[in-house]
Amino acid sequence: MRWVPGEGPVTLKPLAAGLVNQSYRVERGGRVYSMRLATGALNLGIDREWECRVLECAARAGLAPVIAVCEPAQGILVAEWSRGHAWTPRELRLPENIQALTGLLRRVHALPIPRKPRIMSPAAWIAHYGGTTRSVAASPVPRPAASAVLRGSADTRLEELAEIPAAQVLCHSDVHRLNLAAGEHLVLLDWEYAHVSDPYWDLAAWIANNDGSGAFAADVLAGYLERRPCELEARRLRLLTWLYDYVCLLWCERYLERPQTAPAAEISARAEILALRLRDGSGGRDARVPAN
Repeated sequence: MRWVPGEGPVTLKPLAAGLVNQSYRVERGGRVYSMRLATGALNLGIDREWECRVLECAARAGLAPVIAVCEPAQGILVAEWSRGHAWTPRELRLPENIQALTGLLRRVHALPIPRKPRIMSPAAWIAHYGGTTRSVAASPVPRPAASAVLRGSADTRLEELAEIPAAQVLCHSDVHRLNLAAGEHLVLLDWEYAHVSDPYWDLAAWIANNDGSGAFAADVLAGYLERRPCELEARRLRLLTWLYDYVCLLWCERYLERPQTAPAAEISARAEILALRLRDGSGGRDARVPAN
């Protein structure tokens, strides 16, 4: 275990295993770390060298765990253990936690962008996942198709979004409750999908990944802006939240390309939920600006 700092025996506890990573809780010399090993089984849009640069920046600002070892060529990442806990679905909807989360995202979006930035957009994610997804008959679980109708809806929303100006900032891109450690302060975990994009992309991620309602979306946007949003801002977030769900559906289908065991059934079930929500249009999230 030459990658783990310190001396003496190493205690290793598996945490999770997937197509792209295996994660462990590691103890050595009285210190605790998280260790992530890349499996390299499938290209799901990860740039590990860029991730290391982002983590250095975010950790200095106290927004990510302190990195002990980052070796992108070997797919190894060792970080100090984050002792916080994940919010429950009820906790993340509390007004004070919405304020804390949106404040955290403002700090993320104020970070300096590391060199050789990875610039992505909803259209780029759709091209990446949509262009590589293919049917594999051997897959043990059924999965919904990201149909031509949904692709047409995505193209329409991309055209609408292109008409709305937006800043470009560093985004985490995978903001959900299991990637958030709530302790003395909030820390974001798993920055492997980080890129430069519209800051509302992270708001959309938090709303979509937590199956947020229109009222929740409105509260998140108002918390982020620290004021009542205008209709154009609310519309921009609605478009991005739909597109985030669509990108997640394509990700699920990409994940399910190969025969899998658990959590393939869970991913397939999530894809069904996303497909239904996307076909509904707003997905119950029409976060319009409330009337005066």
